[in-house]
Amino acid sequence: MSTSWSAALLGLSLPLVLLAGACSSAPNKAPALSAAPLSQRLLQELEVEIGDARCNSDAQCHSLAVGAKPCGGPEGYRAWSSQGSEGAKLKTIAERQAAARRAENEASGLMSNCAVEPEPAASCQAGRCSLRPRTAGTVNKSAV
Repeated sequence: MSTSWSAALLGLSLPLVLLAGACSSAPNKAPALSAAPLSQRLLQELEVEIGDARCNSDAQCHSLAVGAKPCGGPEGYRAWSSQGSEGAKLKTIAERQAAARRAENEASGLMSNCAVEPEPAASCQAGRCSLRPRTAGTVNKSAV
């Protein structure tokens, strides 16, 4: 192969390699996250603050209302631990998240089943706070 032929081939292949690399790179996830509804972003922030909710006793475990149903009341609850989280900060984020959810519900005209969900107790199970199971006939936390 001649030197000029090699140079020409190299000159053509370099842009193709760069173009192929650009096409195969992972998409930027930042726009997708910023496009998420405010209530969803705040719920993610809340879950990060709650973390793994480690505990040594039931006294460290608490439940926190999240979201807002169109008819009123929370959409569900999360268990958290006072061992690793600051209750006042969690409550502030949860209140902002519920207000954002109420605004989204109102803007979309969303309706719900209007079932009232009682606040569940939280307990320390295997070193982590979790919501206590409900008895038969109670409302599912995901019902909206």
